[in-house]
Amino acid sequence: MSQTAVPPPVTTDRDRLLQDLEALSEVDLIVVGGGASGLGVALDARLRGLSVLLLESHDFAGGTSSRATKLVHGGVRYLAQGNIGLVREALHERRALLNNAPHLAQPLAFVMPAYRPWEVPFYGLGLKIYDALAGSASLGRTEWLGRAGTAARLPGVNAAGLFGGVQYWDGQFDDARLALALARTAAAQGALVLNYCPVVDVLHENGRVGGVRWRDARDAGGRREGTVRARCVINATGVWVDELRRLDDAARGQDTAPMVAPSQGVHLVVDRSFMPADEALLVPRTRDGRVLFAVPWLGHLILGTTDTPRDAVAREPRALPEEIAFILNESAHVLARAPRAGDVLSVWVGLRPLVRPAHEDEAGHGAVPADCAMPDESEPLARGKAGGGTKTISREHTVRVSPSGLVTVTGGKWTTYRSMAEDVLRHCQGAGLLPALPPCRTAHFPLLGAPPPGAPATRLTHPPGLHAYGTEAADVQALPGAGNELGLGLTEAMVRHAARREYARTVEDVLARRHRMLFLHADRAIQVAPAVARILAEEIGSDGDLGAFLALAEQYRHVPA
Repeated sequence: MSQTAVPPPVTTDRDRLLQDLEALSEVDLIVVGGGASGLGVALDARLRGLSVLLLESHDFAGGTSSRATKLVHGGVRYLAQGNIGLVREALHERRALLNNAPHLAQPLAFVMPAYRPWEVPFYGLGLKIYDALAGSASLGRTEWLGRAGTAARLPGVNAAGLFGGVQYWDGQFDDARLALALARTAAAQGALVLNYCPVVDVLHENGRVGGVRWRDARDAGGRREGTVRARCVINATGVWVDELRRLDDAARGQDTAPMVAPSQGVHLVVDRSFMPADEALLVPRTRDGRVLFAVPWLGHLILGTTDTPRDAVAREPRALPEEIAFILNESAHVLARAPRAGDVLSVWVGLRPLVRPAHEDEAGHGAVPADCAMPDESEPLARGKAGGGTKTISREHTVRVSPSGLVTVTGGKWTTYRSMAEDVLRHCQGAGLLPALPPCRTAHFPLLGAPPPGAPATRLTHPPGLHAYGTEAADVQALPGAGNELGLGLTEAMVRHAARREYARTVEDVLARRHRMLFLHADRAIQVAPAVARILAEEIGSDGDLGAFLALAEQYRHVPA
């Protein structure tokens, strides 16, 4: 392994991190991409003793990995398909995630309301099998519910024609803060981790990938850039993996066949009063054969999602009017008070990096079910490609090694990010890019901030607060402005903590991912943005691109007619 040591960061001061990067000549492993897959690989590799550099072009989890339905699940749909091994894998990983980050993930009960008499025994039996497959990793037992019991656990459910329901258990989490915990944990273990630092080229030596060229995206003059050599380069850029693959292929005079077929998932957030429950509602099959969730999260209610084929891979994808209509129309069938467009507090969209069928049998394979951002139970909107749109595309992750040695991973879902990382490093070793490594340590490795066993349980169904900081809550409270609340639980001290210790550089970083206000209530985020910008100016000497954030927030608050 490389003898080039990556100094562990004392703070997340950007100038210091860039100085460390400029002084770095070579590492064992470079990970390009700071979403679920890339961060998982970086932590796994560092814990096995490799020197690691991770570069993210925007913010950590700034794309797909912050736009999940916030569910940690075993993949109930795979049970119906007979993929028992995939279900077992995901159930095992579900438990590991909840154990390693209990301040950011927790068990969550789901209730399926039944409006046809056969649904209770039919779904109940399948979910009992789901319980059995979970074994010791079970989060709770499935229960058959009568009409009164279903209505009691889902206040706000439409009682007209209700026969009963089935309750089962999965989990939920805060995706963006989990990504941040992974980044900071990897950094604490000695990885050099940097956001807003895109890879602009892939270096080749004797026809093999041997490093990358990077550029500081926060340097207005564009003068701060450099190169780092590596034994192995991982392309973990999610829905954008084909861009890095094109750089690799171009150096060999090759054309690039697209590997990813993007699929869009839309989520609407409404006030919790539409369903003031601590349980989530799941409709396994809507009138047009899709799935609907109503998930309590941070004091609000998430409604979604869709699965719409898209050709473009926009950094900020937009919801289509028909997607909005689908979610609102289906919600009206199961909620006593139907939410309307004017009730939507925030609308956000993520792109799933689904793997095109032509690549399913190429070098590498997926060991776990896919769907990096949104739950794999979602079904495609009734539009798009022949053969069922994205419904026919692989839901498993794929690892592919190019002829020049670039390792690309895409697909997959948050629940199984850890086992995906193991699979990536297996492929690196199998291709001779890395030496034999010691066993993986991440299965039982607590992430930064994880409280000790037996600590009070986090309740992600409640409004946001200090719970997201776990054991670091006292450190946050010790900063100036701990008593100055800006809105929705965000305090001045939290903004300062984000700037000093959590890599935040922009108002968007703070209000979209360090705190989730933009995802919960876009209008409130617009109101507090100037105050956040003033605090950032004190901390980092910049207003954090306030104008850009205000323009972005308008997109989150605008519901297409």
